[in-house]
Amino acid sequence: MRITMIGSGYVGLVSGACFSDFGHDVICVDKDETKIAALEAGKMPIFEPGLDTLVASNVAAGRLRFTTDLKAAVAGADAIFIAVGTPSRRGDGHADLSYVFAATREIAEAIDGPVVVVTKSTVPVGTGDKVEEILTELAGDFPIAVVSNPEFLREGAAIGDFKRPDRIVIGTEDPRAQQVMRDVYRPLYLNESPILFTGRRTSELIKYAANAFLATKITFINEIADLCEAVGANVKDVSRGIGLDNRIGSKFLHAGPGYGGSCFPKDTLALLKTAEDYETPVRIVEAVVQVNDTRKRAMGRKVIAALGGGDGTSVRGKTVAVLGLTFKPNTDDMRDAPSLAIVQSLLDAGITVRAHDPEGMEIAKTMMPDITYCADAYAAAQGADAVVIVTEWNIYRALDLKRLAATMAAPVMVDLRNVYPPSDAERAGFAYSSIGR
Repeated sequence: MRITMIGSGYVGLVSGACFSDFGHDVICVDKDETKIAALEAGKMPIFEPGLDTLVASNVAAGRLRFTTDLKAAVAGADAIFIAVGTPSRRGDGHADLSYVFAATREIAEAIDGPVVVVTKSTVPVGTGDKVEEILTELAGDFPIAVVSNPEFLREGAAIGDFKRPDRIVIGTEDPRAQQVMRDVYRPLYLNESPILFTGRRTSELIKYAANAFLATKITFINEIADLCEAVGANVKDVSRGIGLDNRIGSKFLHAGPGYGGSCFPKDTLALLKTAEDYETPVRIVEAVVQVNDTRKRAMGRKVIAALGGGDGTSVRGKTVAVLGLTFKPNTDDMRDAPSLAIVQSLLDAGITVRAHDPEGMEIAKTMMPDITYCADAYAAAQGADAVVIVTEWNIYRALDLKRLAATMAAPVMVDLRNVYPPSDAERAGFAYSSIGR
């Protein structure tokens, strides 16, 4: 099949590369000439494990191409996917759909025959209706079906998620569009990946409901971690104890400094705004958003307390090594990362911050210019009064703790991801604190 992917960012590029690996003929379109030139040269605009190899192999096979010419890319396509950004709109928190509607108008002007237009971007309920309205108005008499097909990709594991999905959600009641989407996903259907056909509005809401539920699980265990610290319990054991219940499950029950990234923050906020517009408030999600926002700064205060500043004593002039800046491992994504609020709270207290991250430092430098970036964890800890693990990258899981402590002015460790058993850190000479234990 001929597939056109409008948008060559995270979702568009991963999806386009995977579709081409299924054997489809895929063209990825983007307005950013620099990005397209880089992709044609084999340089990825994002860090995602295995993506560069996947792209290179399918480009070499002639199944994957990149262009800035949307009109030429749309001509003759069987399915056109819209995978542009939908960031939170400044001022009110609604999803900014301007890129979606702009792409829709360009598609309408370029369509030259029957086609299925698929919204892959995360969009609020009713967006497909507006996309259909624009296409009907501008595209002439060609038969056009508009489908919702939300993505469920985890950054750092996106290729595996795409090729071995829990489910494929397709929102359309049009028989022709259903058949086109079956053909698009046929390789996964043969692997018995479940395909769920729903109404378009239902499909749009499934994405938001899923992300809100996962954000709720994260926030729930973070609050339980605070309770564990107060009563002398161990949150890791609590998490395991409740996660073994199949009705609950173990995933997303790891206590930490709060969620961030490209999806949960904006999607929970967009869901709140949609519920507000329809006068059906979702109070649980409201609480989740509020708790998560306040938690990140609270983690900064936790570090300050570990330095001896919890009772109002000044920590000005001390140095903290921050290990991990991205919102999660195996990505270079810094959007709404907990490190941003944690580092700012340390800077506000007059603390000098030295940091390391395997993939996120170049982007972090544009967002946090007032800290020092180091070549590795040991360089960051040199002369520091405390080391803080913010993101659980694998390279931080087997540090030589004795060597790390020996480089520091004062061996204090604040483990915000519960990477190390307290006994291991204390045996290496650290004054150790963690989350919920």
